[in-house]
Amino acid sequence: MADERDVERVHFCVPDVKSRVTQSHLISAGGAIRAFKAVMNKKVEKAFALIRPPGHHAQRVVYGDRGFCIINIEAVMLERIRQEYGDLRVAIVDTDCHHGDGTQDIYWNDKDTLFISFHQDGRTLYPGTGFIDEFGGPGAYGYNINIPLPPATGEEGFLYVLDNVVLPILDEYKPDIIINSAGQDNHYTDPITHMNFTAQGYAELNKRLNPNIAVLEGGYSIEGALPYINLGIILAMAGIDYSKVHEPGYDREKLKQSRDITEYVKKVAEIVYNRWKDRDNLYIKDIRGKDYVQRQRQVYYDTDNIMEYQTQNFKVCKKCSGVNTIDSRSDTGYHIFGITIPRDACSSCIDEGYRLYKYALNKYTSVYLQDRVNDKYLAK
Repeated sequence: MADERDVERVHFCVPDVKSRVTQSHLISAGGAIRAFKAVMNKKVEKAFALIRPPGHHAQRVVYGDRGFCIINIEAVMLERIRQEYGDLRVAIVDTDCHHGDGTQDIYWNDKDTLFISFHQDGRTLYPGTGFIDEFGGPGAYGYNINIPLPPATGEEGFLYVLDNVVLPILDEYKPDIIINSAGQDNHYTDPITHMNFTAQGYAELNKRLNPNIAVLEGGYSIEGALPYINLGIILAMAGIDYSKVHEPGYDREKLKQSRDITEYVKKVAEIVYNRWKDRDNLYIKDIRGKDYVQRQRQVYYDTDNIMEYQTQNFKVCKKCSGVNTIDSRSDTGYHIFGITIPRDACSSCIDEGYRLYKYALNKYTSVYLQDRVNDKYLAK
């Protein structure tokens, strides 16, 4: 099982981890950690963590359950591994139908964690985020990549995006580890989404992506999709023939993607890849000359009916990715202040983080400090 300290490396749980996180979540995160360790210790070449509850909607601040997620399983897993094995350059490729807004929030300002999400367009599906201009914080500008796809996108569209955007970016980024945040609700039988992906498509995607680790995320067609998709992914990751894995209702012609969607997907892919190539110029235009970058957000916890209002501040530091803070208020009565000192923090940012913690105003119900350099977590 994961423990409270694993969660505290990633989240500000309000008021604390014990109040928010269940045993099942610690088991889920622990399973993912075990899968990653098996790869790092070279017991296996690849691993698939078939665990739930999922986690990719869980953001840095946690007031409750949103999108069936309370803690971010991949992030808890990854930060535990970094703590034990040292720094890693990691790419997380999120193929869930819903935008991985929690993972995006956690790694918004972390250049050593490239986050790529391709998902159903947020104008048509929860959580309503994941647009192309969500490009990352000042310390990682350009390393948060969203590819919003139209409803009814099928195998052709997903694999086109993979071949023409995701794989070229990964070739340039050169990660030590690739993690597939393997949501399965893009499937044509899923009851809460509107895509036309198949088990064959998922298997082919994993063959081409070739992740070191896959972690199960969403997917709600429990009988019609998941047994076939999971089997296809396992076979593909193991290098075994998956050509005969078909769902009972599979009909390739009926699921064929329309010409209009094909053209739309190609245009989106071109825009996204061009932005990646031009990220340094976009940084100069949007970030250079600023001392701090502020990000104001509203976050809705759909399962627990909680609304959160946030102001995030990121220091633009020439020596590191910069100390950053979250001022967060929820309609449940909490008002918290969270400070994060990043793993690569310079001495100035470390000092500033502790100074912010020491002199935080009394107006907050809780104040938290994540010191990722020294692996410390303070709360008052």
